[in-house]
Amino acid sequence: MNSMIYILVQILVIIMAAPLVNGIIKKIKALTQKRKGAPVFQMYFDIYKLLQKNSVVSEVSSWIFKVTPYIVFTTAIAAALLVPVSTKLITQQIPGDFIMLVSILALGRFFMMAAALDTAGTFGGMGSSREAMISSLIEPSILVSLFTVGLISQSTSLPQIMNAVQNTGVPLLHPVYIMVFLALLIVIIAETSRIPVDDPSTHLELTMVHEAMILEYSGRHLALMEYGAAIKQLTFITLLVNILIPSDQLIGFTGIGALALSLVIYLLKVVLLSVIIAIIEVNTVKFRLFSIPNLAALSFILAFLGILQYFILGGSHV
Repeated sequence: MNSMIYILVQILVIIMAAPLVNGIIKKIKALTQKRKGAPVFQMYFDIYKLLQKNSVVSEVSSWIFKVTPYIVFTTAIAAALLVPVSTKLITQQIPGDFIMLVSILALGRFFMMAAALDTAGTFGGMGSSREAMISSLIEPSILVSLFTVGLISQSTSLPQIMNAVQNTGVPLLHPVYIMVFLALLIVIIAETSRIPVDDPSTHLELTMVHEAMILEYSGRHLALMEYGAAIKQLTFITLLVNILIPSDQLIGFTGIGALALSLVIYLLKVVLLSVIIAIIEVNTVKFRLFSIPNLAALSFILAFLGILQYFILGGSHV
């Protein structure tokens, strides 16, 4: 019963909150440019509108192009189920760990790149090759960062990691967690195709990465691709805020009230990190393609410094 409640709460929170992150980021960017901008809930309206439309499918495409939107969406949901939005509702029956999380997201990325190549379009192939390069450079940083917090909690299970971090006080006052936080922040920017790695609002073909891969999609297929990308983004944000900015230990009671308060605090943390991402976008420019490896290297160095500090400071004393 607890597992069913956990799955229900996870899916509802993730699906309802995922488009909000993009809305907040776009609104902050508009305000800094002295524009009114679109409403914060604009992505909800866009997805609803796209779901009402039929998809246009190229005659030269195969079944890969047609099934990819559903695979991208379901893999994003499956990955989100592995990252609890609240430790007040963690069940011991959650299968998988952060290695499975990375693998599930890699499956969705593989089909997205294959679908972009399937239509034999120039821009799809270009976007796929760039995505393959960026993902191969950034995935080691994800694993090293999560292995670091896994060593501290003596587990690769994300629920156990979150429970262990709850007892460490304020993680961001410790150098190990600071390095991991900065590394994962760069990972979020790269994995979600945001400035300075990619510009999600551009339609300039020579600079597109994510947008180039979904250029051939329309209607409900495009809605699923966009929604899947939003859910993936929120999954990474949840991973960061619930591991490195824990708050549930401050709630001294249990029950439905504790869960509701935990979810409210979680949403506030998501909004705060969305604002930070928007500020980073406003104050940086898109990097040249051959400068992205330098950013990936910085992320890996930060993650590696975190794991070195874990051993230097005595491991179990972290």
